[in-house]
Amino acid sequence: MSGFSSEERAAPFTLEYRVFLKNEKGQYISPFHDIPIYADKEVFHMVVEVPRWSNAKMEIATKDPLNPIKQDVKKGKLRYVANLFPYKGYIWNYGAIPQTWEDPGHNDKHTGCCGDNDPIDVCEIGSKVCARGEIIRVKVLGILAMIDEGETDWKVIAINVEDPDAANYNDINDVKRLKPGYLEATVDWFRRYKVPDGKPENEFAFNAEFKDKSFAIDIIESTHDYWRALVTKKTDGKGISCMNTTVSESPFQCDPDAAKAIVDALPPPCESACTIPTDVDKWFHHQKN
Repeated sequence: MSGFSSEERAAPFTLEYRVFLKNEKGQYISPFHDIPIYADKEVFHMVVEVPRWSNAKMEIATKDPLNPIKQDVKKGKLRYVANLFPYKGYIWNYGAIPQTWEDPGHNDKHTGCCGDNDPIDVCEIGSKVCARGEIIRVKVLGILAMIDEGETDWKVIAINVEDPDAANYNDINDVKRLKPGYLEATVDWFRRYKVPDGKPENEFAFNAEFKDKSFAIDIIESTHDYWRALVTKKTDGKGISCMNTTVSESPFQCDPDAAKAIVDALPPPCESACTIPTDVDKWFHHQKN
């Protein structure tokens, strides 16, 4: 067990919906800044934002205090990814590695583009469908260099260390060998997933080839360095909320009571009163039309 827990506020699939993270003491924390990047030697924490096969585009709210998970909004409407044939929603558990940041002021030497201003993304390929807001421990296997509308947007490939087959996966070539076609599907999905919204296909560095585990860890650690500069105010965050409860060298550190006050000002926790559509596909179709 990770020791972390989550708490939903307001009903899912509404503009007010939020998922806040708590530590082992039940105190509210930031999933962006307060969860350690490393869970163990060469094992990273991952914040699950989107469970596999789901469509709602959930993400860490980098500009909100305590950075809860919320559904992305564009032009006042909640965002969903289309069911891009032949796929159903996201084809992995999707999320981010905490205490990382793709700096929009840094021009990446590999892609020739600056960072996308978010924590680094992770695609977890294990057999379990994780829950939104779940904190899992992952083994990094490789990385894909995507260029999204002119911004660097790395995609880490990883597997949950609790997965029954995790011991068989140690580098990107193991994914090619044990899940034939999965990496090709991953590139295809990322290339085309914005096309139904009228946007062009995404591009990739390295001719859309996945780099290995060692390369991936180097990239992750570089984004950790950018994050540290951000949270210690050595870099202009340009609107990012760096409020945290654990980073002692950060001028944005607050006490647990201040964090609780942020959450207490919001709608009450989501319990039985929050109705979640039982037929998600029908509900999604209704929302799109």
